Amino acid sequence: MSEPGPLDEDARARGREQALIARRARAAIKADLAQGRRKPGDVIAARLDDPVIGRMRVRDFLHALPGIGDARTDQIMADCQIADSRRMRGLGEHQERCLMSWVAEAVRPRGRLLVLSGPSGAGKSSVVTILRERHPEIAFSVSVTTRRPRPGEIDGVHYHFIDERTFDRMIDEGQLLEWAEFAGNRYGTPAAPVDDLLDAGRPVLLEIELQGARQVRQSAPEAVFVFLAPPSWETLVARLEGRRTEAPEVIAERLATAQVELAAETEFDLTVVNDVVARAADEIAGLLGVGTSAGPGA
Repeated sequence: MSEPGPLDEDARARGREQALIARRARAAIKADLAQGRRKPGDVIAARLDDPVIGRMRVRDFLHALPGIGDARTDQIMADCQIADSRRMRGLGEHQERCLMSWVAEAVRPRGRLLVLSGPSGAGKSSVVTILRERHPEIAFSVSVTTRRPRPGEIDGVHYHFIDERTFDRMIDEGQLLEWAEFAGNRYGTPAAPVDDLLDAGRPVLLEIELQGARQVRQSAPEAVFVFLAPPSWETLVARLEGRRTEAPEVIAERLATAQVELAAETEFDLTVVNDVVARAADEIAGLLGVGTSAGPGA
């Protein structure tokens, strides 16, 4: 067999170069999809006009989308009756419509997570109550706690009130996004409900103590961390003493802890001063990207 001539070698070199260029172009498209710089629907629509997109496998296209892994990819391709080897240019009309529908649902923008913390007596519960009334679009994580309910608190609304053994089990099974001990009781945030809400595009607010906020900072640095501060130390003392739901020694412990918590204000992204509850609630709503709503106490 004769050796390939110079022209054959040149052709091979050009072919390798063109293949490399195509791979880089496909990688750039995938990166744009992963970072949100290109809309999935626009890429699907361009599959017949852009040869780089046309030669991309449908499976590779889906893998490039945020939040779509192997299981979701298999589900989409089975539902749309797309073979594993199918390339984008080979999609039929029905398959294109089905893929467009799936992608529109699967890649909806992830919700914004806001962590609200501050010293005991700053008025976190009062602010959250106003937000619940005015902004049903905001999802609120319901924490678990080992403390007993205060007057007016409802299990499953304000907290999930559980015993020590159940709390231990949730820690052991990795079910908590964060947890902390405060004034002799433990508090924690179940992780799965928060992830589900964010994946559904809902803005989520976590009202948690300082220790917990620090844990969430490690696991979800993209969250907005807001410190709710009282207008003055005197106001904070008056609020704690005015509760009349706790023993004097517990109040004294809370005041000592509050001094430490106030010093941690610089760890947060923003500070909201709770001078007027309704005003503070509106400011926090704005940080979550939802509109303000006038109401009683505004």
